[in-house]
Amino acid sequence: MKKAKQAKNKPYRSAFSNAMWSFREIGKNSPLFFLLMVLDVPLNVALAYANIYLPALVVGDVTRRAPLDQAALRAGFLILGMLICRILQNFFYRFSDTYMSEYREEKGLEVNRKSLNLFYQDYERKDIRDLSRRAARATEMWDGVQPISDVPRRSLKLAENILCYLLFGSMIFLVSPLLVPILTIAPAVNWFCARAYRNWEYAHRAHWTDIDQKMWYLLDKTSDFAAAKDIRIYGMAGWFRQLFRDFSGQRLAWEKKMVRKRFLSRLADLLVILLRDGAAYLLLIRMTLEGSITVDRFLLYFSAISMFASFIGNIMNEWNGIRATSLDLCDYRKYLDLPEQDGSGEAEVDPLLDSAPEITFDHVSFRYEGAEEDTLQDISFTVKPGEKIALVGLNGAGKTTLVKLLCGLYLPTRGDVRINGISFRSFHRKEYYRLFSAVFQDVQTGFFTLAETVSGQIRGNTDLKRAEQCIRLAGLGKKLDSLPLGIHTPLDKQLYDNATELSGGELQKLMLARALYKNAPILVLDEPTAALDPIAENQIYLQYQDMTRNKTSLFISHRLASTQFCDRILYLKDGHVAQEGTHQELMASGGGYAELYELQSCWYQT
Repeated sequence: MKKAKQAKNKPYRSAFSNAMWSFREIGKNSPLFFLLMVLDVPLNVALAYANIYLPALVVGDVTRRAPLDQAALRAGFLILGMLICRILQNFFYRFSDTYMSEYREEKGLEVNRKSLNLFYQDYERKDIRDLSRRAARATEMWDGVQPISDVPRRSLKLAENILCYLLFGSMIFLVSPLLVPILTIAPAVNWFCARAYRNWEYAHRAHWTDIDQKMWYLLDKTSDFAAAKDIRIYGMAGWFRQLFRDFSGQRLAWEKKMVRKRFLSRLADLLVILLRDGAAYLLLIRMTLEGSITVDRFLLYFSAISMFASFIGNIMNEWNGIRATSLDLCDYRKYLDLPEQDGSGEAEVDPLLDSAPEITFDHVSFRYEGAEEDTLQDISFTVKPGEKIALVGLNGAGKTTLVKLLCGLYLPTRGDVRINGISFRSFHRKEYYRLFSAVFQDVQTGFFTLAETVSGQIRGNTDLKRAEQCIRLAGLGKKLDSLPLGIHTPLDKQLYDNATELSGGELQKLMLARALYKNAPILVLDEPTAALDPIAENQIYLQYQDMTRNKTSLFISHRLASTQFCDRILYLKDGHVAQEGTHQELMASGGGYAELYELQSCWYQT
């Protein structure tokens, strides 16, 4: 148990690995930028040495009473070199800042692409979605830190400070060999304190990630126009405020813990600095008073020791910063490394798109992660080409889970799903999705126009005539005619003044139009009439024959009157097919379907 916990808290990749990965990514995308980043390191080292050498040079010339022209020439050449270095340094910074912005944006897009391509069953898990948020956070700026760009930047700063440490350390060694180890060993206390804090922060990151997620969810819901009516009618504003205060209190408690631990690590750092620098300066002053070193050497060594101390601190800070940002980058790389569960690609989809295919469930079982029992148990049935199947049963019977398995959104725990005898595992995932037009229970739209929503494409790639035909076939003809912009009407009133707001039933019809536009050979309808009134529902049923022509279709509904439009009914109970047959056959045989139909029959009588 202890080993499992340690493995869970262990970083996905080492800081060195993340640094090398960052440099490879930058070098691959922009070799010139990578070269300039590397050249910037010796440039800054040279400037650091010039900054302490210039005052010592001037003081030395003055104390030795060197000729003015010689002193001015030496100082002038040094100042000119420093000026050139400053110009190059500024150029490198400007170029770096521009490229880094593009680099961060591209890495942010990679997180979005991963979320869109990640296997649905994995993305549905809370721990994966939490990981995706932390991965996205690694590309964003938080408290002046952006891990995706700070890891390579800090890594080069670390290399720069190490070079300065070696250069200035060799100078200090000439003063006293004991000074170098004294100035070097002392900051180890600070390093271990900072390291302990970062390890603690990383081990507990899941706690505030979860709290932050809930807080953002509340903020999103309270600003959602669609929820405004419910919040007012049911007096939910106070409830939301209390929830937000509770979560804020929990987040504040974690912040206090973080501040306390961070303060202790900084306090140790201050004590180390006092002891370290005090001893070094006392030694230098004593040597000057004894005449062991000249005034200009005193100034040079004094500046070198001051800078040397800062280099040691910078090395520790940059290393701790690399470790901290590297931990965030671990989340980014771990998320991008998640498998996408693609098929073998041995089978081609195109030959299956022109006709209604056969669907076979072969001893399929499915269990959700963490569940003790299978949701679906040894399901076996075949849907003939062009057949219309109704899936019915009580809530929790496994109807929607079965449909997700069919559509390739879930992987069976056991068994296989075949299309025309070909296992779904033989298709590439994106190709397999082309076989299905689906309308799910949860209706999701964006700020796009009606035509774009139906086609799933931008306006220039949308067949507008076909989009309008599908919208009218789905029962939105009158609504379409009432809109001044027609199919070019956007859907989000919060973004567009000329947008329209569709009712729940109209949204379901729009999703049905989207399924018709795709025109895939398998049509899946998961409660497509749940938000429709009886008249609109009846119209959909009457059009169902046209919609499913030359298609194999599965239809889920809690309203059993709709099942009479289907060729066959599968009645699911407790995760298995309890009954199978036509409506008349199942009514004649009795059992669960007949009982459920009788309970609903009062709603069907005229």
